[in-house]
Amino acid sequence: MPSLRHSYTVTVPEEPAAFPVDKPELRRKSSSLSRSMLVSTFVGLIINQAKNKSAQGLVGLRNLGNTCFMNSILQCLSNTPELRDYCLGNTHRTDLHSSRASRAALMEEFARLTRSLWTSANDAISPFDFKSQIQRYAPKFVGCNQQDAQEFLRFLLDGLHNEVNRVTVQPAASTEDLEHLSDEEKGRRMWNMYLQREDSKVVDLFVGQLKSSLTCTDCGFRSTVFDPFWDLSVPIAQKNSGGVTLKDCLRLFTKEDVLDGDERPTCNKCKARKKCTKTFSIQKFPQILVIHLKRFSDSNARASKLSTYVNFPLKELDLREFASESSERAVYNLYAVSNHSGSALGGHYTAYCKNPALGEWYSYNDSRVSPMSSSQVRSSNAYVLFYELVSSHSRYQTCRL
Repeated sequence: MPSLRHSYTVTVPEEPAAFPVDKPELRRKSSSLSRSMLVSTFVGLIINQAKNKSAQGLVGLRNLGNTCFMNSILQCLSNTPELRDYCLGNTHRTDLHSSRASRAALMEEFARLTRSLWTSANDAISPFDFKSQIQRYAPKFVGCNQQDAQEFLRFLLDGLHNEVNRVTVQPAASTEDLEHLSDEEKGRRMWNMYLQREDSKVVDLFVGQLKSSLTCTDCGFRSTVFDPFWDLSVPIAQKNSGGVTLKDCLRLFTKEDVLDGDERPTCNKCKARKKCTKTFSIQKFPQILVIHLKRFSDSNARASKLSTYVNFPLKELDLREFASESSERAVYNLYAVSNHSGSALGGHYTAYCKNPALGEWYSYNDSRVSPMSSSQVRSSNAYVLFYELVSSHSRYQTCRL
């Protein structure tokens, strides 16, 4: 990742010649180690103070009128360790360029709310000021209508990223032809070009790279595209025998799809619209993997919801089978779930989070926070899953290539 803050370490490939690392960039990252240690110490003091008040991130959020969707996501993000530390230590202010500091109201309010969730002695606090800021950034959340938690998460992460983006001058769009490069080199170049424009703590944590491949069934020509992703929106697999697993859903998401209708793309070799096959794979694994289970759909102008029980692992989700050939093994542990109970026409959002300070699971239901067993985390209400990377040697993972 482009930043070396808090618990990041720099992993240098065994063969530097194959993956050159810019030396001035390494010097810049190394110089931030001492500051990182100071921030970690400061964050530890804050959490110790919270422990004395028996808070430790176990503070609820009052419902301001159908804001359970917002409260659920905020609790999941508050229990994301590195994002929490980023806010508790006010480290986000070091990423604010002076010309943007006065316009970083959303990030400031998010950081303030996160600090309150970890230091307040109250059982619950009001997110009113934060709600006012997110409504200014995304007017679609104005009012008291029930909203989609996954959509809210995307808007929020996009807003936070824009305010702490370390890139202050956008480079000109590249006109370099990459089609002659190998998939691995093309993916690497595309990722570095993305970081030249989008480089923030939010990107460090949440953004990965998806590889899509199109193959013409007539001439066999294959083209690849590499796109950044904030989350994976995966369809829910349906089995007559039941027993749907998260990997079943991911296999459905990555399976080969035949494009043979109006969606036929233009083959770059045939110069005509041709029948093609399309596949997806993960080129770069993010530190925080967000998986959105697509429970809602619109069919025949009527909204519907799938309440299928999806069995997802709490520990050691191994995603090697979904990786591109050039990627390596990535293993994730679950730490938060945003749940939706009810129908597509109405319902209620809650969150289950593994408290990073205590290592125990808690249920967050607006103002109410209560302990729960890990055996209760899986349910047919699970909607957005938050996984943290625990084991990876991905070449993209810890340094700019």
